[in-house]
Amino acid sequence: MSTPLTHDTSRRWQMLAIVAVIVYLIWLLAPVLMPFAIAAMLAYLGDPLADRLERMGLNRTLSATIVFVVLLVAVIGVLVLLIPLIARQVENLINNLPRYGDWVQNTVWPWLQARLHLDPHTFDSDRLLAAIKEHIGSIGGVASAVLGKVSRSGLGIVEWLTNAVLVPVVAFYLLRDWDRLVATIDRMLPRSIQPTIAHLARESDKILGAFVRGQLLVMLALGVFYGAGLGMVGLGVGPLIGMVAGLLSFVPYLGFIIGFVAAIVAALVQYGDWTHVLLVCGVFGLGQLLEGYVLVPKLVGDKIGLHPVAVIFAVLAGGYLFGFLGILLALPAASVIMVLLRYLLERYRMSELYNEEGPEDPVVAEAEMAHEEDVEVVVTEALPPQDDAPTA
Repeated sequence: MSTPLTHDTSRRWQMLAIVAVIVYLIWLLAPVLMPFAIAAMLAYLGDPLADRLERMGLNRTLSATIVFVVLLVAVIGVLVLLIPLIARQVENLINNLPRYGDWVQNTVWPWLQARLHLDPHTFDSDRLLAAIKEHIGSIGGVASAVLGKVSRSGLGIVEWLTNAVLVPVVAFYLLRDWDRLVATIDRMLPRSIQPTIAHLARESDKILGAFVRGQLLVMLALGVFYGAGLGMVGLGVGPLIGMVAGLLSFVPYLGFIIGFVAAIVAALVQYGDWTHVLLVCGVFGLGQLLEGYVLVPKLVGDKIGLHPVAVIFAVLAGGYLFGFLGILLALPAASVIMVLLRYLLERYRMSELYNEEGPEDPVVAEAEMAHEEDVEVVVTEALPPQDDAPTA
């Protein structure tokens, strides 16, 4: 007959084995899971609106259809607006590459050589510019390179078309059956751990909702603000820099740093004066104020609470382990892990290991006593001498 301790240990090992198998399958199927991950994110994004429509009296299928159409129109509209803009910005960037090369060769490099006493033969801007042009290609090189690679491979065309069709189809079915899937998973959980899992799932849902819905809106707002602001300054590649800065803003300070440096370089190359540099500084300064005091508190709040170092590590680790899928899911996964760590910390503080007082260590006690005597001597020496009270 097995003891309760042995039974608990066996159950923990079984749960650990199940988690290990799930993680291994995700790692093994990462290339295939990409459209499903995107579809699940879209379904999760639209589930609250579908629930609201369902509470208004509509059935789930009709609610999911309405939300799906709204999401589909929004995505198509964004693509229709962004693709021509990005194509024009890439074309503008490629056309201005010679100006950037001349600026580096005639301004930046002589300044660095004079300050750092560098060998003039260690840097050749013409060769660097030729390499950049070779990789980027001619006008619209990025899009043409991707499309050319896909068109040369019949399997690539089939895979691209499959993903393009699979994402909306899977998103619709997940959105329609979201509550049913959640209830099924809840019924499959062992009854002994179901309350704990349900509690952790609710806490994770709060954090994921704050991230998925709030952070996407923050990224969109910052991209529009930076792009419009740099466009008003007069930078030719300003909208492209603004979009990149907004897209990378999910990593703290990364979008700001890359966008700020790129905009400063673009202003120096295009105008060569300090007026436009100061205008760029003003745009990014206002963007930081907008992000820190308006967008993040209103749209995201303090529910995520991830340290910037933890965010950077999560993105790098996710990209290294699972590729682009890992980057896409890094911060949501880190948020869920944070919920688990908080729960484990609370359990630890309630455990006997944390609260039980052990026997007094004689070495530590003697050291503490000596420390208190030293403090008493220092305080006594620091006090001024007191005169004896006069006698009658």
